[in-house]
Amino acid sequence: MEIEKIRLERGSAIGLRIFLGKAPLILIKADKGYLMCGYLNIASAEKLGDAAAVVKGVRTFNDMLNGTVVELTSAAEALGIKMGMKGREALERML
Repeated sequence: MEIEKIRLERGSAIGLRIFLGKAPLILIKADKGYLMCGYLNIASAEKLGDAAAVVKGVRTFNDMLNGTVVELTSAAEALGIKMGMKGREALERML
């Protein structure tokens, strides 16, 4: 398992990477929400009212920051996060 402080323009977030099978599970948590990989379930995040966005096909924190948001919850949308936005920009809106 790897835990890393992710520095952003307006603050920082905490990255968690767990090595599972053939791909890692990656989550980056900011104050108001989180960015997650495809291992995690967006429907569950929506049901819980979490501000969450998904970036798929990632193996590193950099991949997550530079990847594109492909799914998001309505709470994330309320923070101004949109489909196609870069992960880094989505996290900045979650600070």
